[in-house]
Amino acid sequence: MTADTATNLDEAIIRSAENTAELIKKAREAVHTVIFGQDAVVDGALITLLSGGHGLLVGVPGLAKTKLVETLGIVLGLDAKRVQFTPDLMPSDILGTEVLDENYGGTRTFRFIRGPVFAQLLMADEINRASPRTQSALLQSMQEYHITVAGDRHDLPKPFHVLATQNPLEQEGTYPLPEAQLDRFLMQIDVPYPQREEEKRILLFTTGAEEIPARQAMNAEDLLSAQRLVRHLPVGESVVEAILTLVRSARPGETAELAGKIAWGPGPRASQALMLAVRARALLQGRFSPSIDDVAALAEPVLKHRMALSFGARADGETVENLIGRLARKLG
Repeated sequence: MTADTATNLDEAIIRSAENTAELIKKAREAVHTVIFGQDAVVDGALITLLSGGHGLLVGVPGLAKTKLVETLGIVLGLDAKRVQFTPDLMPSDILGTEVLDENYGGTRTFRFIRGPVFAQLLMADEINRASPRTQSALLQSMQEYHITVAGDRHDLPKPFHVLATQNPLEQEGTYPLPEAQLDRFLMQIDVPYPQREEEKRILLFTTGAEEIPARQAMNAEDLLSAQRLVRHLPVGESVVEAILTLVRSARPGETAELAGKIAWGPGPRASQALMLAVRARALLQGRFSPSIDDVAALAEPVLKHRMALSFGARADGETVENLIGRLARKLG
């Protein structure tokens, strides 16, 4: 390859990155025409999708978690479906089921009817209300992007994302998500109460005669292109080392300071998630290479659902958030 060819190739990559960053910016603005404020929540959801992962939205009722997922489906031009998780929900209600057909000649054959998991964006509403058996129906699809029914493999559409919601307050009649499933969520995005001015806008714009509709800013192919670009963004050695230091220090017995405080910690999947997420955050902000600040900013949403405190640490009033914060501050 000649020097001129390499230069032209680099310029083409830069132009592609700039175009993608502009599309993402428009998508973010389109989401905010419907979702007022909650910048960190919207950015977290977009980072999750740009990384090609799944997100867990945790917040009390009425904070527009479901509305956000619905809006993202429209803005990104994805085929979106919703499943309301309830205690009587069965795995076949999500994956699909086989039915017995009989033709005119009397021959009987099984036919697979696809469930709502065959979508580009699946909203798993109140995911912890379903039984562990039903929750586990999503494990294969979230990790391997296909499902197996009656021994037959069925590939899911591309892209495929699960955005699940969870209410942290009302725990009666719920089933805590197993650690194996939590680990398959790239990020846990906590949804706080809105600020006063944001809530004022909500009052003024959502109680009138007309509702502001979401508008499409991207399509599925645009999202796939953005996801490919995220994986090609360069990551400096200092950022790689920061990710390794952060994730490894959140494991039991890795640091003397936290000895006895961590019951179990994040595995390599957390490092992979953080590597993708910092690239996606950089692209979301119009940068083409992540920094250590990105690692510190995403430490909590990537790690908090992948670790637990020991009994002694909880008795001393320690919290996972405070512990991750201390680890992240050391990266600077």
